[in-house]
Amino acid sequence: MMFRPREGHDQRILSCDVQISPVPARLRYVHDVFGNSVGVVGFKGRSRELTFESFVRLEHTPASAFADLDGDMEVYTGAAPFAYSAQDLPDLAQSMQRLHPDPQGVVDQWARRFVRRAGATPLQTLLSEMTQAIYAEFKYSKRLEMGSQTPLQTLELRSGSCRDYAILMIEAVRSLGLAARFVSGYIYSPHRSASHRGRIGGGHTHAWVRVYLPACGWVEFDPTNGIVGNTDLVRVAVARDPRQAVPLHGTWAGSPTDYLGMDVEVDVRAEIEGLGQLSTPRTVAVAR
Repeated sequence: MMFRPREGHDQRILSCDVQISPVPARLRYVHDVFGNSVGVVGFKGRSRELTFESFVRLEHTPASAFADLDGDMEVYTGAAPFAYSAQDLPDLAQSMQRLHPDPQGVVDQWARRFVRRAGATPLQTLLSEMTQAIYAEFKYSKRLEMGSQTPLQTLELRSGSCRDYAILMIEAVRSLGLAARFVSGYIYSPHRSASHRGRIGGGHTHAWVRVYLPACGWVEFDPTNGIVGNTDLVRVAVARDPRQAVPLHGTWAGSPTDYLGMDVEVDVRAEIEGLGQLSTPRTVAVAR
């Protein structure tokens, strides 16, 4: 199980508790190859149902993705894939490797529409416009079944879930020579008014993208909501491949008819301090 958010300078866990029913026979936590916190649980005996409830309080203080860069922002020339330094390249190589075939270059062509025909394209502009294009031009559809669409399917259908959008953007930026990773977590989605229904993806686990830019480090992009940076995004797991960041998986023994289904609910709330605004929550409570 991957329920515990990743700590860093932008989010700090204040308390964390996982309640499991039936009580497991064994429970231990490990860090995977990406540093994600993974709980490993084993059971004995029979049960009518299996329930995991994770309660987390954390301090969430997102910063602007491209603040104080001045003239240090990298550019994409369009003449060749973006080149990382020889020092960074060995550690980024696996995150630059594409995972889905694109024999006709459809994803490549779509990605290059964000590169200027002449001159250099600032990566800040390229990645922000790609994020906004998916948000504006594609129709969100919630899919609860296992698996994801391929990037080619998402481009053809012009619709998909948050993980489908994340996979498309990852493949697109990788086609330009950039390192990208898949992020799984939660999104804060307040209903501020009758005209504003909150963020897309609230109430469930959410997925987005992070891209490595030498001047800024790993920068997050949520194409489902058009977010540049990690405002309202609670990061739980980061992986090279979405299959490495499944929130909950395992095996059980019984008759095929024993399985009745699975329900997932995520509730993210803000604890406003003083005159803080909902648009910039400082402390977030994640329940269940």
